[in-house]
Amino acid sequence: MSSPPLDLFITSFGETLLMTGVSGFLGSIIGALLGLFLHLTQRHVIAPTAVSRALGLAIHGLRSTPSIIILAATIPLAHVLLGNTSGLLATIVPLSIIATSFITRYVEAAMNKVDRHVIEAAQTMGASYGQIICRVLMPEASADIIAGLGITLASLVGYSALAGAIGGGGLGDLGIRYGYANFLPEVMLAAVVMLIVLAETFHVLGDMLAQRLNQR
Repeated sequence: MSSPPLDLFITSFGETLLMTGVSGFLGSIIGALLGLFLHLTQRHVIAPTAVSRALGLAIHGLRSTPSIIILAATIPLAHVLLGNTSGLLATIVPLSIIATSFITRYVEAAMNKVDRHVIEAAQTMGASYGQIICRVLMPEASADIIAGLGITLASLVGYSALAGAIGGGGLGDLGIRYGYANFLPEVMLAAVVMLIVLAETFHVLGDMLAQRLNQR
């Protein structure tokens, strides 16, 4: 069998970029809210409850669970939400869950690192906790959060490749269908190189933005 045409590589790259971008965006929104919630309960701004403890355990459990298991376990959820268990949209569901677990921990850890003396100084000046979140916590923690987002997006690129094993589309699916199943090692190598370049791009961009925020 001949190698796939160039436009198929471009389409697969676009699918991987779309999966990573959408799941990273959804995971960032949900993860930021959950991370903030866990930080506030840890600081006793919000009283810790069974819900917050269960949430913390669930996030820890997700991060400890092999991604291929998460991909397989969320197939029924994808069917309920989208009416489909394979393809590009179905893959976004488990990737968003994975991204949420990463971002939640990064946000929580970044906010926990903020110097408490800075927060106490803002409280002394009469700032409400809402103002402290917007004007102290988020700016002070932003560099670590952005660095964590870069790592998350780079990881999602790898997880999107695993999604190819269950028909998720993207470069992983291209490498498996053409490179592995049809014994075309050059296709597999090209897909792997593109995945590595994309992952490293996200990682480097995250580090660069974090360094700029630190300098400010």
